[in-house]
Formats: sequence, C-alpha cells, structure tokens
Amino acid sequence: MVSHMNVALIAFVVLSAVLIGVLALSMHRRHRFSPNLIGALMCFVLLEAIPALI
Repeated sequence: MVSHMNVALIAFVVLSAVLIGVLALSMHRRHRFSPNLIGALMCFVLLEAIPALI
C-alpha cells in the first residue's frame, strides 16, 4: 500500500515541476528568458528533492 507521505511527495514534485514550467514559459513569451535563472531554479529544486528521496 502506498503511504500518504509518498503521495504527498510526488504531488509536491509534480506541482513544483509544473510551476517552474509555467514560469519558464511566461519568461520566454515576454522575451526575458534567462537560462541562468532557470538553471538556478532547477538546481535548487534538485538539491531540495534529492535528500527527500534518499
């Protein structure tokens, strides 16, 4: 059986990925796309998610 913590973690990861995707899309549409900012956000998410997954 799947625990509630696993479901909450997966929901949080999916929500974060969608939010970052929307942010990247809106920045790209407004021509203020900064690959460094997107890379920094992805790095932050990975650094926060990896300890939670271990």
